Amino acid sequence: MDNVIDGKKISEEIRSELKQSIKYEMLKPSIAVIQVGDNEASNTYVKMKEKACDEVGIYFRHFKFEEGESELSIINKIKELNNDEYVNGVIIQLPLPDGYNEKRLVNTIINSKDVDGLTDINTGRLVSGRKTLVPCTAAAVIELLKRSNVEISGKHVVLVGRGKLTCRPLIQLFLNEDATVTVCHSKTKDLGYVTRHADILVTAVGINNIITSDMVKDGAVVIDVGINYETGKISGDVDFDNVSKKASLITKTPGGVGPMTVTMLLKNTVYCYLNRKK
Repeated sequence: MDNVIDGKKISEEIRSELKQSIKYEMLKPSIAVIQVGDNEASNTYVKMKEKACDEVGIYFRHFKFEEGESELSIINKIKELNNDEYVNGVIIQLPLPDGYNEKRLVNTIINSKDVDGLTDINTGRLVSGRKTLVPCTAAAVIELLKRSNVEISGKHVVLVGRGKLTCRPLIQLFLNEDATVTVCHSKTKDLGYVTRHADILVTAVGINNIITSDMVKDGAVVIDVGINYETGKISGDVDFDNVSKKASLITKTPGGVGPMTVTMLLKNTVYCYLNRKK
């Protein structure tokens, strides 16, 4: 379909650009991933990140702690990585096992190496409109739109969801692009009435087919960030088969925003690396 945004293709283009940007560097960018426990999904995501780093030419370091390891030990490792001049990005693989203070651990990472964009400092900079490191999924949405030549300025953007990784940072990112932003969530009355007014509709709630064709106006751009496994396979928030007939552009799950999220992590890491060189 001509109106489907190919996230995998765009992701490959960006990775090629990143690879070229560091091709002649003597010392390569480096990212450190801290993982606690043996969550199966986390193991998969870490392997995906390692493979992506190898593809671009980023040195990947993985520090895996057993579940039950003291929080102080993890904090000390983060501080060590903060002070390591050869490490450009530090992330904590989420979710953490029960009993760990996610906010404390994340905020131990210095803001200049926070390539996940989750520290309070980088969140505050984003809200204040300053240039900063942005959560990767939110950054992926903006990147997909821009590389698909979607005009954002002056458009009405409706966000369905209010999570800290996607919709909350997207509020400010879209405002920075001079869009008008409306946020919907579980308490919103008559969700369809609101979404039908969207020029750009972004949904990130993880409920299968919560967005149906009668909730989307003709010609809207629809970005599906939601992921769920209710049907035994990966699906998104949008009834793709029917909504795609009305949308001018639409992403598909899988193959839309997903491939871009890890790519934006690579982009943030290269940014930190080049910024440090300056």
